[in-house]
Amino acid sequence: PPPARRRRVQSAEMGMSILKALARLGGAASLTAVAQAVHESTAKVHRYMASLVEQGLVAQEPPSQRYILGQEAILIGLAALRQCDPIRAGEPALARLRDELGVTCFIAVMGNQGPTILRIEEPALPVVVNVRAGSVLPLLLSATGQVFLAWSEGDRLEPQARREWDEATPVQRSQLVGKDPVAALRTRVRKLGSASVEGLLSAGISAVAAPVRDHAGKVAAVLTALGASGGFDAAPNGRIAAQVRREALAISAALGFGTD
Repeated sequence: PPPARRRRVQSAEMGMSILKALARLGGAASLTAVAQAVHESTAKVHRYMASLVEQGLVAQEPPSQRYILGQEAILIGLAALRQCDPIRAGEPALARLRDELGVTCFIAVMGNQGPTILRIEEPALPVVVNVRAGSVLPLLLSATGQVFLAWSEGDRLEPQARREWDEATPVQRSQLVGKDPVAALRTRVRKLGSASVEGLLSAGISAVAAPVRDHAGKVAAVLTALGASGGFDAAPNGRIAAQVRREALAISAALGFGTD
């Protein structure tokens, strides 16, 4: 490209680098801190800051003289957040899990009646399970529900979970250990980063689920893989669980989680 155009591109890249550095520094930082972050002189960064301030992308706090993200940057961020749809962000992960592991997989969100499947993908020879888009799953007896329960705030979901415990069969109860099975389950799932069940909800069906978290760290959705117990390794340290956790983390990153 012509020299003038190349300079404009380089200027745009520097401006974006400064904005990204300011965001990584928490949205407020001194000129020196930003210059160090982008490995440039304070004089050069100051010139770019002046242009960013003029465009409303950066502002300066009068008392401290620190630079902060401006109103225009905030509007851009809000527009990006509105696009953070866990279903859309999770579609590539569903395809990979289906194709690479040969398992049924889905993304569920917390609906009015409980964990609700919104998008499901099945392999060429799907395992016959009674779940479809729109199916509502239990909290205590499904891997999906266990993840929502584990990361729920306070005791909002506890009453429903305890009702399910009261209605559970002896065989189901035998898989939920501890003096307080609900509390023990929450602790275990959070520690492992995923939930695993084997024949708990449906005989012969195993599942692994992991949380998809938004920019604030809240569980926006749950990614789940399931299959016939004989050929499906639901162990927390197994290949399937590891891949489900990785894919869930990647979706979470796309939603802004872990960028603070």
